[in-house]
Amino acid sequence: MTMADYSPLFKPGAAITYSVSADVTAGQVVELTGDRAVGPASADSEKVVGIAAFNAVVGDHVTVHDGGVQRPYASGVIAAGDKVAAAADGKVVTAGEAVNTIGIALAAAADGDPVQLKFKA
Repeated sequence: MTMADYSPLFKPGAAITYSVSADVTAGQVVELTGDRAVGPASADSEKVVGIAAFNAVVGDHVTVHDGGVQRPYASGVIAAGDKVAAAADGKVVTAGEAVNTIGIALAAAADGDPVQLKFKA
């Protein structure tokens, strides 16, 4: 391949597909678990790549959205303006002591509800 033949694998802003290493559900925060593979994010994960677009089981492929405004599920109450981080089981939580924030809440959300999250790109 020469430089004249180069094109990106995924264009900026486009959703990316990953193989699934552990079952994921739509709206769940996912983290990189291997070579272009994802599973539910763990608490304060530094490997978050985005939000699963649909339910997928091990061995399937899943589309993952990042950037923009996403709607993952809250673990605990989140207020508008709170910085958030990944929580256990692929949810989000007010960052508090977390080091790896993934975005800022644009609106309040109750525990278990979707939260409007301006996702860090």
